[in-house]
Amino acid sequence: MILQAPLVLASVSERRQQLLRNMGIRFEVCPSYVTEQLDPDMPPEDMVQVLALRKARHVAAQHPDALTLGADTVVVLAGDMLGKPDSPAEAERMLKRLSGATHSVYTGIALLHPPSNRTVHASERTDVTFHTLCAAEITDYVASGSPLDKAGAYGIQDNRGPFFVRRIDGDYYNVVGLPLHRFYRILNERFPDLLAEHYAG
Repeated sequence: MILQAPLVLASVSERRQQLLRNMGIRFEVCPSYVTEQLDPDMPPEDMVQVLALRKARHVAAQHPDALTLGADTVVVLAGDMLGKPDSPAEAERMLKRLSGATHSVYTGIALLHPPSNRTVHASERTDVTFHTLCAAEITDYVASGSPLDKAGAYGIQDNRGPFFVRRIDGDYYNVVGLPLHRFYRILNERFPDLLAEHYAG
């Protein structure tokens, strides 16, 4: 996919960067250092959109001629939001809770294009069911260090995360960190003039 405007990703997530590369999109990375503290009673689908928009606005102010993409992902289990674990011990606690249960992954995305004064934001939900993990699986996975920079303490795309997932209902790429179908539809429907190839309908 070729964009006729520079794209700036307001995230240092290696997963999101790789997904954009897989789409053939050229982009620049500009991290957004904004607070992620919000009302804990806010619905998760709203929270991820607000945070994605906050990140995108912060970066768009530094790149007023570009299209800026912000994103935020959270894991929700039994009404509790699980972000990135603060420590290996917290990662272990999260994985024990996810074991044998179904949780929801919400990702919010926001696209800002200051030259045309366009702002679009949306969220995507995917339900993921884990098989029951044994203590050794959890301990070994946490020791690998992989869970420590991921919401919910696991990565469905990494070397062990896929083994834990028994079922998935929704967009796989949403669990990775960027709902590609929703992202593509927004570009095609709301920013067609920025695409080298636009498909109506």
